[in-house]
Amino acid sequence: QLQASGGGSVQAGGSLRLSCTASTRTFNSYSMAWFRQAPGRERESLAAVHWTGRITSYSDSVKGRFTLSRDLAKNTVYLQMNSLKPEDTAVYSCAAREGGSANNLLSESWYPYWGQGTLVTVSS
Repeated sequence: QLQASGGGSVQAGGSLRLSCTASTRTFNSYSMAWFRQAPGRERESLAAVHWTGRITSYSDSVKGRFTLSRDLAKNTVYLQMNSLKPEDTAVYSCAAREGGSANNLLSESWYPYWGQGTLVTVSS
């Protein structure tokens, strides 16, 4: 089970940090990712970390503004979002997959487990 939190409303240029906590005893064997879906648009991949911790990937749309990190002791991954823009408004979801290679980290279909999503609203 994945529980996402940390969404809210912020003005353009502001920051938010999202959290995603997993209910598993083997969190260190899971690759984790963040996605978002804006109204009327398809789900978009944002960032992901391979279960080894050696590879973190970002989509071009958020590279340099968003940072993914994880805390193995807390079974949690974070998405630090800086310099937020109105176009970042969306429902943000986390996803997980146990094991696997790093070839599909940003592929939505690769992840079998999903959290419920948290809403981020950025006003201009």
